[in-house]
Amino acid sequence: MPPISNQALLPDQRQAIPDPVRAGLARGWKVFGGPHQALPEQLSCDVLVIGSGAGGGVTAEILTRAGLDVVIVEEGPLRSSTDFHQLEAEAYPELYQESASRKTADKAINILQGRCVGGSTTVNWTSSFRTPPDTLAFWRQHHGLSELSAEALAPWFEEAERRLHIGDWLTPPNLNNELLRTGAQKLGIEAHGIRRNVRGCWNLGSCGMGCPTNAKQSMLVTTLPAALNAGARLLVQTRALRLVHDGSRVSAVECAAMKPDGRPAERLLRVQARHVVLSGGAINSPALLLRSGAPDPHGRLGRRTFLHPVVLSAAVFDQPVQGWQGAPQTIYTDHFLHTQPIDGPIGFKLEAPPLHPLVFSGTLCGFGQSQTALLRQFPNTHTLLALLRDGFHPESPGGQVRLKGDGTPELDYPLNAFVMDGARRALLAMAEIQFAAGARQVLPVHEQAGLVSRWADAKSMIERLPMEPLLTRVVSAHVMGGCALSGDASGGVLRPDGRHWQLANLSVHDGSVFPTSIGANPQLSIYGLVNRLATALAPALGGRAVRWLDS
Repeated sequence: MPPISNQALLPDQRQAIPDPVRAGLARGWKVFGGPHQALPEQLSCDVLVIGSGAGGGVTAEILTRAGLDVVIVEEGPLRSSTDFHQLEAEAYPELYQESASRKTADKAINILQGRCVGGSTTVNWTSSFRTPPDTLAFWRQHHGLSELSAEALAPWFEEAERRLHIGDWLTPPNLNNELLRTGAQKLGIEAHGIRRNVRGCWNLGSCGMGCPTNAKQSMLVTTLPAALNAGARLLVQTRALRLVHDGSRVSAVECAAMKPDGRPAERLLRVQARHVVLSGGAINSPALLLRSGAPDPHGRLGRRTFLHPVVLSAAVFDQPVQGWQGAPQTIYTDHFLHTQPIDGPIGFKLEAPPLHPLVFSGTLCGFGQSQTALLRQFPNTHTLLALLRDGFHPESPGGQVRLKGDGTPELDYPLNAFVMDGARRALLAMAEIQFAAGARQVLPVHEQAGLVSRWADAKSMIERLPMEPLLTRVVSAHVMGGCALSGDASGGVLRPDGRHWQLANLSVHDGSVFPTSIGANPQLSIYGLVNRLATALAPALGGRAVRWLDS
C-alpha cells in the first residue's frame, strides 16, 4: 500500500503558514480555562453564548459587532492549524465528541460531532448547500414558519456565503468524486458540483482532522477571531451544566471546568447574563435544557431529533482511487430526493465521502481475514454515501434526546421499517451507479453482504438482505432538531425568532431549531438562519442595529 499521507505538509511548509489563533492569543485575547488563564469563580455579561460552532460563532460575531458584552462557553479545547497534523489518532480524541464514537442508545448509529472551539465547522468536509425550497415550504405548511421562504432567506444566505467564502469548487474532482458523476451520468442521472467554504484550499483532503492551512473558513478562523478581537471572552474546556431559572427567566448558568479527557473537574463557575444563547448542537442543547428542568408544557423538548441516517456502499476498481487525496466532497446528486413526494417514501442525497484508514476500517463490516482482504484493496476502494431525508413522514419522527444517570445525553433513534426501506433503496441506487462507473466489485456496507461482481447479483443480494439495526451499518454527521421552531407554543420549543416559548431571555441558535432534517448538509442552513436570528436579537438586547458584513 502506498503511503496514505503523501500530501502531508512538510515542516518548512507548516512554519510558513500563519496561525491566527496563536497570534490572537499573543495579542491578548481573553481566553480562560484549560491551559489558558484560570477560570474565575463568577462572571457577568450581556450575552452568554453556549457553544462555539456554526450557530455560536455567527451569533458571537454579530452580537459583539453590535457592541454587546459577549462571553462564549465551549466544552472542548482550543486547537489551531499548528496543532492539526493530519493524523486520525490525534484528531478524533481531541476534536470530536466521544473520540468520534458517539452512538445512539442502541449502538446502531455512529454519530460524528465536533467537540472543540469551532465545533463541527472545524472538522467538517466544507459542503455548503442552502436550505432546499421544498423543505422550507414544508415548514411553512406544517410548522407555522410563514416567514421562512427561499426568497426571504436569500439575503441572509448571501451574506453568509460572502463572509465565509462559499463558492464553486473550481479544481477537478478527485477520482472518488468523479466516479459518482461518471456512474450517474451513464444512467441518465444528473450530478452537480458542491460549493465549499474555503479560501486558498491546498486540496489536501484532511478536512475532517482540522485544516492545517487555515483554508477552511470555519468559525475557528472567521467569526470567533472577529468576536475575540472585538473584546469577547472565551471559556474553553468548560461545560455548561445547568440553567438557573424561575420558569420564566434565566438568572445564571452554572458551568464546570473540564479535564483533558472530557470529564468534569471540581472547579465550578457561575455566569450571570442578561440573555443566554444556547448553541451546543442538537444533542447537547436539548440535554442542557433537560438537565435544567426547563419548562416543556407540550412535551416537545428533545423530541423529533433527526440525523440524515447514512448508509454506505464500497466498490473496488481496477485503478487506484486514493480517496484520501483531494477535496473530500465535490460532487452530489439529488435525483433520489425527487423520485417521490417529500412526505412520501424516504428520499436520499448521494455524495462521495473521503476515505481514511481508521474511519474506513471502523465503518467496514466483518473482521479478521475478511476485513484484512478488504483493507489490502484500500487504495483502489471507492465509497458512496446516502443521506436519508428524515422527518417529513409520520413514520419518520426522528429520535429523542434523553439523559443518562450521570446527566450526560444520549439519543434514542429507532431505525424502523420506514427508514430501513429507504436504506435498502439507497444501497440499490449506489451499487448500480458504482457498476455503471466501472467498478470491478461492489460491497454494500452490511454485515451479511459480500463482494459481488455484477449489478444483477448485487441487486438480488441487496433485495434479500435483512435491513435491521446493527446488521446494516448506519452513521451520521448531521444532528438536527430537538428544540424546534414553531409558529405556536404547542408545536415546538422555540418561537419563530429563536426565543424560548417560556424562558423569555433564552434563545437557541443551532441545528436543533430545525423542525425536520434539511435534506442537505446543514452548515449553510445554520449560518443563514442564525444570521437572521442574531441580527434581529442584537437591537432587542440594546445593541446597535448591525448586519453581519458591516465594517
